[in-house]
Amino acid sequence: MPTEHPAAALDNPVWAALTGPHRAFAETAPGGLAARYLPAANPFAALADPADPAAWADLAALIGPDEPVWLTGLPTPPPDWTTVRVIPGVQLDGRGVRAEAAAEAIRLGPDDVAEMTGLVELTEPGPFLPRTVELGTYLGIRHEGRLVAMAGERMHPPGWTEISAVCTHPDHRGQGLAGRLVRAVAAEIRGRGETPFLHAAAENTNAIRLYESMGFTLRREPVFIGLRTPAAADGRRG
Repeated sequence: MPTEHPAAALDNPVWAALTGPHRAFAETAPGGLAARYLPAANPFAALADPADPAAWADLAALIGPDEPVWLTGLPTPPPDWTTVRVIPGVQLDGRGVRAEAAAEAIRLGPDDVAEMTGLVELTEPGPFLPRTVELGTYLGIRHEGRLVAMAGERMHPPGWTEISAVCTHPDHRGQGLAGRLVRAVAAEIRGRGETPFLHAAAENTNAIRLYESMGFTLRREPVFIGLRTPAAADGRRG
């Protein structure tokens, strides 16, 4: 049986990751109430308490004036922040997923980033940056030497790991590659005594159906929100 971990870490997964297993990838605000991933690794930031105005001021001080940042959860930005984009999402709990290795899967690393980025740009599963590959295990499947499918790990709250960047080249869809890679990444996560979870855009109903057929269950419905910091952000508001 998989190890049981408190699910509360998933209520604020970016904060839980950046103050926990992913601390090495964190940039922390002066007051310690906000943090973000290294911009080359992940575009997300987080607040210790999204209801605390001081945490928003701390995040503004960290990011700088009139700069973009992404948050996830159910935050309500202060009125001097600009909302650029809101993407309704789902968070899926992977405790019920049957995990198994995929014999054809290969490990991907920094030398594969250019090819991985090309596949992401073609299929648009979500952000993938130059150092995203460092956040966890990435597995891929090649056909005639070309990378045609991949999946990997992104946010890492204590006891949990997010499966991310799940994508398949359009010429190779319908072969079950994504499902096999998700199960294989889940097996890596379970092998560490942790539990997989997923985020997806709510409109991506095909992917959500696939994940649910594998045993993922809906836990909550966060949003992914793109913001710009106040033009006069100085971290002293309060």
